Amino acid sequence: MVMKSVLQTMSFNEWFKLAERDPSAFESVRRTLIDELIESAPTEQRQRLRCLQWRIDQERRRSSSPLGACIRMSNMMWERVTGKNGLLENVGRLRGIEHGLEEGDPGPESATLIPLYPQG
Repeated sequence: MVMKSVLQTMSFNEWFKLAERDPSAFESVRRTLIDELIESAPTEQRQRLRCLQWRIDQERRRSSSPLGACIRMSNMMWERVTGKNGLLENVGRLRGIEHGLEEGDPGPESATLIPLYPQG
């Protein structure tokens, strides 16, 4: 497989030099490796991976600099962790299932706060 041999034989510095010396060759190899990686994934995951790669490519194109692209991709990843239906929300659901809670139940860490002193 080309992907493993190229990835195993090229150091970060070699990738960096290729990008500096011949950006179109760098992009061609990068694209080939990504495509091979997606094709090596289980069939049922490939379409999702293609869609994700398309979105990453769009964010890179929309960015005016490599740093801007990096920030956009970082924001995408954080959205998948903290956003609606993200990792944290789903882990919370799993914890609720583990504790025998139904969807929407507050969970074991919820409580009603009662003030110590009457307000007024």
